[in-house]
Amino acid sequence: MSFKDEIARRRTFGIISHPDAGKTTLTEKLLLFGGAIQEAGAVKSNKIKKGATSDFMEIERQRGISVSTSVLAFNYKDKKINILDTPGHKDFAEDTFRTLTAVDSVIVVIDVAKGVEEQTEKLVAVCRMRNIPMLVFINKLDREGKDAFDLMDEVEQKLGLRVTPLSFPIGMGYDFQGIYNIWEKNINLFSGDSRKNIEETIAFNDVNTPELDELIGEKPAQRLREELELIDEVYPQFDRQEYLDGKLQPVFFGSALNNFGVRELLDCFIEIAPSPRPKESDTRLVNPDENKFSGFVFKIHANMDPKHRDRLAFIKIVSGTFERNKPYLHVRHNKNLKFSSPNAFFAERKEIVDISYPGDIVGLHDTGNFKIGDTLTEGENMSFKGIPSFSPEHFRYINNADPMKAKQLEKGIDQLMDEGVAQLFTLEMNNRKVIGTVGALQYEVIQYRLEHEYGAKCSYELFPAYKACWIQPEDPKNEEFAEFKRIKQKFLAKDKFGQLVFLADSEFSIQMTQSKYPSVKLFFTSEF
Repeated sequence: MSFKDEIARRRTFGIISHPDAGKTTLTEKLLLFGGAIQEAGAVKSNKIKKGATSDFMEIERQRGISVSTSVLAFNYKDKKINILDTPGHKDFAEDTFRTLTAVDSVIVVIDVAKGVEEQTEKLVAVCRMRNIPMLVFINKLDREGKDAFDLMDEVEQKLGLRVTPLSFPIGMGYDFQGIYNIWEKNINLFSGDSRKNIEETIAFNDVNTPELDELIGEKPAQRLREELELIDEVYPQFDRQEYLDGKLQPVFFGSALNNFGVRELLDCFIEIAPSPRPKESDTRLVNPDENKFSGFVFKIHANMDPKHRDRLAFIKIVSGTFERNKPYLHVRHNKNLKFSSPNAFFAERKEIVDISYPGDIVGLHDTGNFKIGDTLTEGENMSFKGIPSFSPEHFRYINNADPMKAKQLEKGIDQLMDEGVAQLFTLEMNNRKVIGTVGALQYEVIQYRLEHEYGAKCSYELFPAYKACWIQPEDPKNEEFAEFKRIKQKFLAKDKFGQLVFLADSEFSIQMTQSKYPSVKLFFTSEF
């Protein structure tokens, strides 16, 4: 296969939704179709103690939520599919935002009963900002929920999308009978039996045939015909270019838990979804079919395997091919590194790969060289942009609870912060350490992981701050900046990269600072 064909057969996408809309379940079912796993560990059922293949951190199993983004790959119908399953819980939004920099398209999962929820709104807003192509999957059709047309209206109004259905439910909840596939013009009947792996479909070139009445009953058939007519009149025709430009979003209906409507989604997805797309760097636009390799780190995970203290840096390949044992330039350090065992993923299984192509995600064993946002190239000096670090909204002092373990604590904090789980600020005045996070649940995760992975105990006390603002003075030598530093000294800290940060205690104090010291600029995100 030629290099161009390899790029064309790749589909790298993320799945986003509010917690509990069924994102992890959908991921599992997609793997099932790809033949990557034999039986999906139902996320809800307590009878199967299998647990989902894609949740591998202990705390995720206890809580039943996905905390870290997992990377899964499989082959389906000659396409190589890379899924990035993101955490839905809002306390881990930062991880999700960063993951969205590494995907070429997105599937948005919506719960039929709850409709559009707040976390979905935030994530979709990020996708719209970047014009990422989106596909909507309305899940849990076998439960009582909102009417299909009302749901699509809600998606249009709350998420600001322009939708067109490519499959449509026959009945809902208790009366749910199946799905009419508008894209392929066939009907798939629901048996309610999730053990049945792949369902039979019945082709219908014309919904007006009497066979339809025999199949699903006279009333439902009549209703389906009316609904399909209405769809024709109300919704735009599907146009692939508009979808790729982020201007039109196809909608699918189904029930991931019962393995229903997932095949329709996948079959259409691999036809229409984009192969790897170009990415903007600080110097130019980089195209996937360039010969020279480039890629960037969008996630770091410490201790993937509790038995070995290993850190993996996840790299999204943007252009060229990534080869094992070949030296590449680490742009920030300006030094060459080579990797003897680059990993490709399959949930908990990792395989060493010799060559990877644009769109693939590779895990590199890291001894501390990488930070999130780092760029690797074949020698060109450029950095990919758009991988921000957000201003935390919760702050706590971190204290060592076991004086014998000071070293372990330091090492643990250091590595967890590299992962981008939270941010560490060191106060200028007394060098005390303050941890800032986007969500409060992170503190539990940090405490848990410090104890279980590094054998260190910590305690927290509240630090009265409202937001972290990165500081950039127009002129570091002027009087105004010196005055600002003197007055605000007990609110000043350095972040991990040694940049000066002002930990403001209220919205009011930010406004006062801006009006009193106009030459001192404040920023709420720091581009790494």
